[in-house]
Amino acid sequence: MRSRLYIVIIKIIFVIIMLKLFGCNSSIEGLKPVSPFNKDKYLGIWFEIARFDSRFEKNLNNVTATYSLNDNGTIKVVNRGYNYIKKEWEEVTGKAKFVDSDTIAMLKVSFFGPFYGAYNVIELDKEYKYALVCGNNFKYLWILSKEKEIPEEIKNKYLNSAQKLGFNINDLVWVEHN
Repeated sequence: MRSRLYIVIIKIIFVIIMLKLFGCNSSIEGLKPVSPFNKDKYLGIWFEIARFDSRFEKNLNNVTATYSLNDNGTIKVVNRGYNYIKKEWEEVTGKAKFVDSDTIAMLKVSFFGPFYGAYNVIELDKEYKYALVCGNNFKYLWILSKEKEIPEEIKNKYLNSAQKLGFNINDLVWVEHN
């Protein structure tokens, strides 16, 4: 009897671990992704203006993210950047899915099989030219633009918003596009 109880407990622990590993807590508590969101207007090429550095983007400049619609309704994501240390282009392709409705800018993105990361558009201008995006914690933040440069007033607005939300904007890496 006691061994059956241990087996049940081990199975429950295993399920919890799997949910943590393969699940995706998609938003920082209290943070609201853009809604209503128009995915068709968001598609296209975005230039990375600034980011919190991660091992996936270390030493990259000229970084772009290209979003297009897959036949199955998911979004194809192609991230590309020039590694100025290795002196070569790097590219990775993944997919994004909406967590709830495609009218809420809360997505989960995967580049590596079943592992998903959060992608939350938290600010977006009316023309869908500039975006402030974060992950599910304070380690991931991006300022994106449909152009290689961003107007100073938009940049300052997004920096102020990010700082008020609790992001350490001093850690941003400003991406060169040359």
